[in-house]
Order: sequence, then C-alpha cells, then structure tokens
Amino acid sequence: MSVCIIGDVMMHARQLQYDHSHFFDDLRPLLSGADLAIANAEFTLAGPPYTGYPAFSAPDSYLRSILDAGVDVLLTANNHILDKGSKGMERTLKQYGLFAGSGLDSAQYRRNNPLIVNVKGVRIALVNFTYGTNMGASSEFPKVSRMKKEEVSAQMRRAREFADFVLVLPHWGEEYKLLHNETQRQWAEWLVKEGADAIVGAHPHVVQDTARIAGVPVVYSLGNAVSNMSAVNTRLELAVVLKFVLHKGSRQKALLGPELHFLWCTLPGRKTDSYRTVLVEEQKGRRGEWMDVDDYDNMIQTLDRVKRITGIE
Repeated sequence: MSVCIIGDVMMHARQLQYDHSHFFDDLRPLLSGADLAIANAEFTLAGPPYTGYPAFSAPDSYLRSILDAGVDVLLTANNHILDKGSKGMERTLKQYGLFAGSGLDSAQYRRNNPLIVNVKGVRIALVNFTYGTNMGASSEFPKVSRMKKEEVSAQMRRAREFADFVLVLPHWGEEYKLLHNETQRQWAEWLVKEGADAIVGAHPHVVQDTARIAGVPVVYSLGNAVSNMSAVNTRLELAVVLKFVLHKGSRQKALLGPELHFLWCTLPGRKTDSYRTVLVEEQKGRRGEWMDVDDYDNMIQTLDRVKRITGIE
C-alpha cells in the first residue's frame, strides 16, 4: 500500500479572499491515487472571525476542500494548533475525522497517539508530535503530543506492538533553514533506534535535506503545501510517497521509496487567478502557459538552488 504525505497546509489572511476549493486541484491525482494521504493542518477551525497569521482560524469549508482533494489523515501536533486557545483547539478536533498528534480527552489521546490505520490489511502507526505551541493550553485536555522522549517512547512501544510499520511525523527544526540541525539529527537517530520505519518532518516552511539512518529514510522537512508566503524558498515544497509491502504468509516486510515530488505554490496572478499548488515535473517546459512567466523562472531557479544546497536529486 502507498502513503502520500504533504507539508504545511496554511490559510493566511489573503488566502481567505479566494475560493479555496481549487487550491489542491493539481494535487488531487497524487493524493487520491495513494491508499493513504496525510497533510499537516497548520490552522485551526475555531470559528469566525476568520484570521490568518499569527493566530490562524480558517472556515470549516476549508477542511472539506482538503478532504475532497484526497487527504485522509490530518496532523494536528504543530505550533499553531492552540492559536485560539484550548476552546479553539477543541472545536477544531471535533470537526476532524482521522487525525494524529492530539486528543480531546485521555481516551481519544491514547487512541490517536499513535494513530493506527489499517489499509489493505497493512497496519501503519502514525506518530506525530511537536516541539511546542505558540499559545499555551488552559486545561489538561485537549492535549497536544509534545517532543518529549518519555512520551514519544511510550507511543513508539505501542506502535511496534500493534502495527506492521511505524511512520514518525515530527514538527521540528529551524524555520527557513534548508539543512537540518543537530537536534533533528539526534532525534532522528533516536527514533530509528526506537523502531521508526520512516521519518517525515515539517515546520521549517522550506524543503530540507534527506538522509538514510541505518537504512531508514528521513525527510527532515517537506516545506509548505499551500500558503501566502513569498520569502525565498518558501514556495517550493515536497510531496513524499512511501510504499509499504507486507507478505502476509511470512510476515516479511519492506519499505519502498521514498518517491519525492517537488511542488510549487503559485500565488494569485502567477499561474491562475487564485492559489494553486502544482507539480514542478508537470510544469517544466510549459512557461508560455503561465500568466506571469517570471514566476515560472522563479520556480525553476528555486528548484535548482534548493536541490544544490540540500543534495536532493
């Protein structure tokens, strides 16, 4: 079975002015084509008034657009989940279906951390945690999964016990840095020893380098999936596809990939009249189709720069 993971799905103030139902049109084949699709939901559904950075609250209809594009599971352990306080987080989680990284109460928290999904008879544990949150919680619950080794280790033990594969999805690292830092490296090595089969991170808002640790693939940061960011490198991102193989008779298992697909978030007036995240590989050689050909050039230049610095092929 295959898993597709995309990075930070954001809703800045300017994005609120546009029809979000088409943000993911170009990603739909990739997301819906996977047996399981995962996205980092870096916003809340705290209700009106809707707001962008620094305290996000998106309309409920945004969730429907994300799910309609093919996303199955949302990652909620990130620094923005408590932007509107505990009440905002509670309302958000009540809107979601499958999610990892948090819980409304002790029973749900344990059930979702790790979240174990069974697809095609393959059980995959999703372990999602964050280095911290921008706002504090006013009560014990709803609770966010934190980057604390004792708590994460407990999740990893349950993951190894009940799942065939363990996919770790940390919210970590330094914003806007194309290379991982020492803390990420140390945590990645520790997670591999704890039984991770693959590690795919988020938070820096840019693509970071990749590695293999004892054969385990590590993608340190996916970057943004959709946002209004325009700072250097923040509009290039990755979608990761992992293929999990389980031979039922012998219980032998294998992990194929990762396949890395570069994405580019186009802003209004660049490719279309709205926001649209496109696959770079599908856009190469189609410069004349862009409303703003300079943005096509920006995409190619950013791709070359990021690949050179990160070493990603």
